[in-house]
Amino acid sequence: MSSNLEPGMLVRHPSAPDWGLGQVQSNANGKVTVNFEHSGKVVIDTKQVTLVPDFSR
Repeated sequence: MSSNLEPGMLVRHPSAPDWGLGQVQSNANGKVTVNFEHSGKVVIDTKQVTLVPDFSR
């Protein structure tokens, strides 16, 4: 799934719903940088966390 995450996509962190909606900034070698509404810019290791795409908008 991580290879499908492209810059501009909206995602949510399944274990941190309070972070809000996030926008993918980059995806390189399984490390995805996401800018979340309530947590700011976070680098996610997609081997550890499966981000959930948000298609509601």
